[in-house]
Amino acid sequence: MPDLAVIDSSAILAVFFNEPGAEIVLPILHGALLSTINLAEVHTRMLESGARAQQAWSWITSLQCEACFFSDTQARLAAELRSITRPFGLSLGDRACLALALERKATVYTTDRVWKQLDLGIEIEVIR
Repeated sequence: MPDLAVIDSSAILAVFFNEPGAEIVLPILHGALLSTINLAEVHTRMLESGARAQQAWSWITSLQCEACFFSDTQARLAAELRSITRPFGLSLGDRACLALALERKATVYTTDRVWKQLDLGIEIEVIR
């Protein structure tokens, strides 16, 4: 288990939808870091899947991840990542997750295999 973990939206949604890789994410969720940008993405996807707002929010908060506000440092990092990640099609949410991991020097967990092609100086764990 890593000292510090940042969880991408896709990894949390793998848990919610009981998808492959969920078993890797479950043991590290408590205390893991989650960008508020990714928090919004997770909540949105849950609502789009038919979950009721209060039920979805209760489930998200029950994970006991630490919500990290999108700071000015993370905004700068996410913007600077654009040129590196553009060929791979990474979204603002993806870059926000990576920026948080870079800022905190944490291992990041995702389902997005293309992230392994990035050389950012942080550990990237693809859960499936």
